[in-house]
Amino acid sequence: MLLRPFAAIREEAAALKGGQGALDALMPVLRTPADLARIPDDRWLAEFTRCVFQAGFSWSVVDAKWPAFEAAFEGFDPRRWQHMDDDDLDRLLADRGLIRNGAKLRSVGRNAALLAALATEYGTAAQAFAEWPQGDFIGLLDLLKRRGDRLGGNTGMLALRRMGRDGFMLSPDVVSALVREGVIDGPPSSKSAMRAIQAAFDTWAAESGLPFAHISRTLSASVG
Repeated sequence: MLLRPFAAIREEAAALKGGQGALDALMPVLRTPADLARIPDDRWLAEFTRCVFQAGFSWSVVDAKWPAFEAAFEGFDPRRWQHMDDDDLDRLLADRGLIRNGAKLRSVGRNAALLAALATEYGTAAQAFAEWPQGDFIGLLDLLKRRGDRLGGNTGMLALRRMGRDGFMLSPDVVSALVREGVIDGPPSSKSAMRAIQAAFDTWAAESGLPFAHISRTLSASVG
């Protein structure tokens, strides 16, 4: 795959956004691997849950109800919620302070089990996310999709981004830019398309020295 120099894409994005300073102001803030590893695992479960509930729903409503979620899930300890049972689900479904979507509520237990399993393997789930090689970011996304619940696609990507973990987002504008650059020929629905995206980001990161998240945001900004 012959890619355009990323510097040319940055110039186009900066022109559309009113200059390099304006483009730089759009870049997401990221945490270092050391900082990621220090985040308690309950905060990862909380953010996964928030993103699951916001998917296809009003973000502001979820945010307004979030204190009730924190209380109902007792701080989102994965070791507690990996054992979520029918009594827990019945109590949650009866809680008028929550968004009472049974499938999404049930996902908390399954995602807690994923985090607990990663903690067993890595010491903490946070350490797993911090250590995961950037050259296999698509492998991390695949892990969330296969072993998590409702964490595939942009939901998992958004959760990682909000936690400060470097990675790309495949928003409609990013996908359009990737199609324009010849990386993919349409929405990425296959493993081969995801491998092509990983390879493109690897190349652009090596060329520019930028993190994936900034490359992703620049691609989005380059779409008029």
